[in-house]
Amino acid sequence: MRPDQIIIEPILTEKSNGQREEGVYTFRVDARANKILVKEAVKGLFNVHPVDCRIVNVKSKPKRQRYKIGRTATWKKAIVTLAEGEKISVFEGA
Repeated sequence: MRPDQIIIEPILTEKSNGQREEGVYTFRVDARANKILVKEAVKGLFNVHPVDCRIVNVKSKPKRQRYKIGRTATWKKAIVTLAEGEKISVFEGA
């Protein structure tokens, strides 16, 4: 898989925005990706050196729309820690 296929989108929440100041970035990744693939994808796309990667499988939640009962999709989240002093400039608005 190519790096742009592994990392789907960044996750921009209050918690993830606070972690960015510490060099920790959160991404939605492909369900088949593992820690090694995510680290290589971040290194290739953003030219930074990831130190650590944690993977979380986010489970589906029950949702209801009028009378229909369904569920949201399950997805995979990666939390990547960068080397000391490195930042991804795309997120910083530069």
